[in-house]
Amino acid sequence: MAADMTRGSGRGRGLLGRRGAWGVLAAAAVLAAGCSAADQGSGSGPGTAARPGAAASAGSGAAAGAAASPGTSAPATVAVPGGETLLVADFGSDTVTFVDPARGATGSVGVGTAPYGIALGADGRAWVTTAEGVAVVDTGTRTTVARIPYATKTGPVRTGEYRGGGMGIALSPDGARAYVGVNVPGGDGVLEVVDTASLRVVGTAEVGRRPFDVEVARDGSEAYSVDHDSYTVTAVRAGDLAARRMTVAPYGTAGGLGGWLKPHYAAVRADGRLALPFEGERLAVLDPRTGAVAVERMGAGTHQHGVAETPDGRLLVVGTGSDGTVDGPPSLTIREKDGRERVVRLQGAHEDVAVSRDGKTAYVTGGFTRDGYWNGITVVDVDSGTAQRVAAGARPLGVVVLPAPGTDR
Repeated sequence: MAADMTRGSGRGRGLLGRRGAWGVLAAAAVLAAGCSAADQGSGSGPGTAARPGAAASAGSGAAAGAAASPGTSAPATVAVPGGETLLVADFGSDTVTFVDPARGATGSVGVGTAPYGIALGADGRAWVTTAEGVAVVDTGTRTTVARIPYATKTGPVRTGEYRGGGMGIALSPDGARAYVGVNVPGGDGVLEVVDTASLRVVGTAEVGRRPFDVEVARDGSEAYSVDHDSYTVTAVRAGDLAARRMTVAPYGTAGGLGGWLKPHYAAVRADGRLALPFEGERLAVLDPRTGAVAVERMGAGTHQHGVAETPDGRLLVVGTGSDGTVDGPPSLTIREKDGRERVVRLQGAHEDVAVSRDGKTAYVTGGFTRDGYWNGITVVDVDSGTAQRVAAGARPLGVVVLPAPGTDR
């Protein structure tokens, strides 16, 4: 493998790069959260899950530092786009669940042990990574039509954060290939390439450890594996699967496998660069052409996981809570293109986020890869910051938005 090892732009807790303006940001201590490899329990969520389909009380859905005290706000009502349905990966089970964001779960389909990531094709098929293989779900008929075994040996089928098998997944722009990040416990991961017509693995490339997320360049020329335990992003060329690994470590890599300050998820911006949030303090912006990493300042002060971009270029970043380095509460950061931020307080840890097709609503999954998760999603109005919890799924992680019936996909 060709290596391009470019160091992230700094170490320690001091902020190294500053761009954009600041909003006033909420902060409070909550459940410990994070991804240290030193604690490898799968865990289970605390308390009793709400009834499927029942709306739970909202968190303090406040914007720009106007968060109310925990437990004092009344349940909010968030208007959701008509006809929009979500599909979530039930990491705590062996299913994916269809969710009406206004009412909750509307049905589930079996896919395999511990499903993690989901990618949606223009043909309505959803591609789901599990511990056993990549499941293919027809979202129109709500049936699983195939499960493609991995070409890589990943050990016994297990559950929990450190299980072997598929993690991140993304489709090429033409839908012809699915790029699957496969975790191999105890070693480097593998990016497997699935031909979506023949339903076969047609190529592999070595990437870093625990490929949490996979993204694809907007022109389809490369796939990007976010290698959590290696502090790297591996770019894999679509044509010949040549790979180059780039370090993204704005806090340095001194913690090694036991460290918390690692990359998790990325969003590919319009200019081709990858945005990777860290700790609600630093947004690492990677130029995959050169390996250069710029660091922009963030202000939520919370351990961060999922990230998505709205059609108008705003970033939505999921904060999971305190990890011993930062003490901010679970939240959703709404970051404007000029760097201004609003922080919406969430109730409990969350993992990933998807955006409604009109860009006005965020869907944040409550599954979380560690203890502290809950069985549902939080629906957030991006403009007002109001939030509403909806019970659905079993430790939901990955999420995609299905189009309304009769609309273009």
